[in-house]
Amino acid sequence: MSLQRLARRVIWLMTRPSVRDARRALHAWRRTLSGQTATVHYFHQADDPYGHLCLQVLPALASRYAIRIVPHLVGPPSDAAAPDRDRLAQWSTRDACELARHLGLEAPGRFAPMPADRVTGAQAGLVQAFAQADWQAQALAISRAAWAGEGKGADPSGAQAGRSAVQEALARGDALRKKLGHYLGATFQFEGEWYWGLDRLHHLEQRLREAGLCKDPSLALIAAPPKDPGARLAIPGPGPASAHHLSPVPADLAVHFFLSFRSPYTYLAAARVRQLAAHHGVTLVLRPVLPMVMRGLAVPLEKRLYILGDVAREARRLSLPFGLMCDPVGKPVERGYAVLYRAMAQGRGEAFVESFLQGVWSEGADAGRDEDLIRLALRAGLPGDEVKAALADEAWRAPVEANRQALLAQGLWGVPSFQLVAGGQTLCSAWGQDRLWQIDQALQSFKRPITEQQT
Repeated sequence: MSLQRLARRVIWLMTRPSVRDARRALHAWRRTLSGQTATVHYFHQADDPYGHLCLQVLPALASRYAIRIVPHLVGPPSDAAAPDRDRLAQWSTRDACELARHLGLEAPGRFAPMPADRVTGAQAGLVQAFAQADWQAQALAISRAAWAGEGKGADPSGAQAGRSAVQEALARGDALRKKLGHYLGATFQFEGEWYWGLDRLHHLEQRLREAGLCKDPSLALIAAPPKDPGARLAIPGPGPASAHHLSPVPADLAVHFFLSFRSPYTYLAAARVRQLAAHHGVTLVLRPVLPMVMRGLAVPLEKRLYILGDVAREARRLSLPFGLMCDPVGKPVERGYAVLYRAMAQGRGEAFVESFLQGVWSEGADAGRDEDLIRLALRAGLPGDEVKAALADEAWRAPVEANRQALLAQGLWGVPSFQLVAGGQTLCSAWGQDRLWQIDQALQSFKRPITEQQT
């Protein structure tokens, strides 16, 4: 067996539910044997806007589950894990505000990152708060004041002892986070598994419930995932009898889908965004971009491993096959894009996107081999001779680069991303497969009731 096939097999095993369940059982056995309380480690970055949201739900998490929550102060991710730090800070604050509005929580700020002097003061206050029994309430008060610019929690004396305590706390937190295998703030770790922010809190809650640690299983999840458009779209849209009660959708309204064949999160989004656009009767525009690693941006090991596990559980939630993969980085991606543009010209672009992504992320298809690539194209309705012709055509490179520039112009850099466009104007932008609900909500705004007088 070749090393590539061996690695493929190992990754497939790592993503199997049976392997996950065995790991969980081992952790539970150790906890029971030692008599220890189930412990959730929470890693907080003072200026991470998602952390401000997490602090608001910690009391509910602690009261509903038989767990102990241990806080750790951490710094920002490394440059390798956050390759476009300024855009990340700007977008994260904006996104966290939107998520807070959606969940009925207090927003961290007004679309602006926290200034450095407030970060320093908040860190000093958090070091002291985390040592207290009522640290959850104190930490939220410090975070609220720091985001509001009130300076609560700052170290007024500026004493070296205070600065040293912060640095020591950050060093301990960063070291533990790295040892346990993560790189971000606003993260929860429980017995070998990581959960990022409120977007993955439901996975943690489900695990705690399965472990028998929920005090009242009749209660709803604290942060249930937004209703997935892909699941809801099986319901037929308005029929002819009700169509005249809806305002017309702009003729040029379109959803632009920024995607990468090397992104497993793109795989999770591809069929759902197609269904979303079809349900609302709008055009879907495919806009592939080169993967970050092919643009000179390395991805740290802990980030790759977290993504692997996170995609696996999200795929299970969405009932998508995942795990038997063949990473298409490099030439396979380029070959895929060449074929994609040929498929798009023939009206088969969406079908090829889904076929390619399913092939490389769940079927072990090697897009670097003609045989596999042709098979994926045939499944999308594109003949083998068209594939060979496409591979000799370099015309795809210019639009792919233009897509990257357009993505950056929105303040984004990662995929999958979505842009709702009409009249040459951006009406809504969203980043991540778990933000499709934002595009769905924006599209629903065009379905305003029309009075009988207007009809």
